[in-house]
Amino acid sequence: MIPIQNLYYLLCYAWNRLPEQEELRAVSAEAFHRPLELLSHVLLTGTRRLLRQGLPVGYTEHTAELPELRGRVLLTPTLSRDLLRRGRAVCAFDELNTNTPLAGLLRGTLHQVSRTRGLPTALRQELRAGLRRFPAAVEPLPLTAASLRFVRRQRPNGLGGFLLNVCELLHLSALPTPEADGHHRFRDFRRDERLMARLFEQFVRNFYRLEQRQFRVLSETIQWQASTETAAALELLPAMITDTTLESPDRKIILDTKYYAAALRLRYNQQKLLAPHLYQLYAYLQNQPTLPGQQLEGILLYPAATHSLDVRYTLGGHPVRIVTLDLAQPWPQIAAELLALVE
Repeated sequence: MIPIQNLYYLLCYAWNRLPEQEELRAVSAEAFHRPLELLSHVLLTGTRRLLRQGLPVGYTEHTAELPELRGRVLLTPTLSRDLLRRGRAVCAFDELNTNTPLAGLLRGTLHQVSRTRGLPTALRQELRAGLRRFPAAVEPLPLTAASLRFVRRQRPNGLGGFLLNVCELLHLSALPTPEADGHHRFRDFRRDERLMARLFEQFVRNFYRLEQRQFRVLSETIQWQASTETAAALELLPAMITDTTLESPDRKIILDTKYYAAALRLRYNQQKLLAPHLYQLYAYLQNQPTLPGQQLEGILLYPAATHSLDVRYTLGGHPVRIVTLDLAQPWPQIAAELLALVE
């Protein structure tokens, strides 16, 4: 299990945002016992900051009966009510205000979380106080998959984009209570291996993107070094997409992250590396073209759970390293080990 304080760092980097110093001080001072408390706190403090800065404004469509023309005239309701003879018309027009989809989602999510019985009373009171700071014009949007997709299409960035990710993670963790009374309970998403695998991959890639300048960092598609008689046959080959590629003029590192409880598996009473992971990395290296004078390397990175591991090989002429990263150690050591990994 990743400690709650380290979980904040992981989420920030996974969502391509450097941790805020103000938030770090608050997270370090508070004793969070579960991810829900951390996510609620981060959502509340981020929303407060957004409200202090001023909520982003956007155009919202309104429909009203007006004595003058504005926007588009809606002929059907205008004619059915015989409004033209009275010098009036039903118009649809855009109005600039703070009632944006993002603001509505933040208000709706804070409302849902504030009604969760699993949170400490003091935090629930803070959440309700935060809700009262929203302008009355902002209509709450319920936290659903549809509302998240709708807000995501608006492409919020910066702090708004970060808070949208917090809302999405809360949605993925929410489960209705057996009483079906509108309240929710939240599962510990650290136990969801598929979700954590995605976050761990994004965390590692964006950490290198933000914290070092030696390498260009990307996720790339590797083309098979294969030939065949028809193009249709080539299209049957599976895609090879790296988790993280770090490239400089003299080095290229393919780093594959694997969120597994152990980097070794017992087979015939002997500990062995996980074969599919090693085969996958080997295929990447064998099909990856390089520039003249550029060394190609491979790394398999696991979170340390049951044991630590750091072994090196030369496979197909390329240096390969299989290593674990202890996510339970203090954050400065995690950052130092990640940077040392590519030195």
